[in-house]
Amino acid sequence: MSTPDSFAVYRTLVIQRHRHLKWPALDPLEATLMILCGVCIGGFTLCVFLDVLTRTIGHPWLWLQQATTAFFAWGAFVGMATATRRNDHIYLSEITKRLRGPKRTTIETLNRLVVLAVAGFMVWFGLKNAMLDLGSFRMPWLIPLTVYTGIVPIAGVLIMLFSVEQIVNGVGGGYEGPEDTEQHGVEPVE
Repeated sequence: MSTPDSFAVYRTLVIQRHRHLKWPALDPLEATLMILCGVCIGGFTLCVFLDVLTRTIGHPWLWLQQATTAFFAWGAFVGMATATRRNDHIYLSEITKRLRGPKRTTIETLNRLVVLAVAGFMVWFGLKNAMLDLGSFRMPWLIPLTVYTGIVPIAGVLIMLFSVEQIVNGVGGGYEGPEDTEQHGVEPVE
């Protein structure tokens, strides 16, 4: 049985900003995505280092380019989904931070609806592309290209989930949070 304290280890990976827009049930998913981002960044960096090192000593490991590509692709798309959950992406935040009330709700909701639509395209076309890539292989390992492109629809589903989460919570309770009041001399627009 899971208790609130059983997740304490991962709590530091879940950003506390904009908590009113998040469902606590998705916090373990955010923590897992943050760990996966770290693994991808670390794997990408290690692969590039080893690629340069092995080429410098005259014995290149050609498979490192495949691993580098996979870490980069997965890191970029997992990072995209994580940024959506954490609200660390471009949502015209500098404009909307200064707005209050119905104006802010309208613009924030429209922003998230656009992101939701783009994520839907990622899922639809990403699935089509991943299915086509099952028949294409990269040398020398003959790995299906789906290993690289399969993350696109997965990221799309996650972005859609996080966008719906924020729309439901933002429309229901407002997008303004305590962090928006720390404006350092900037007057809110009513």
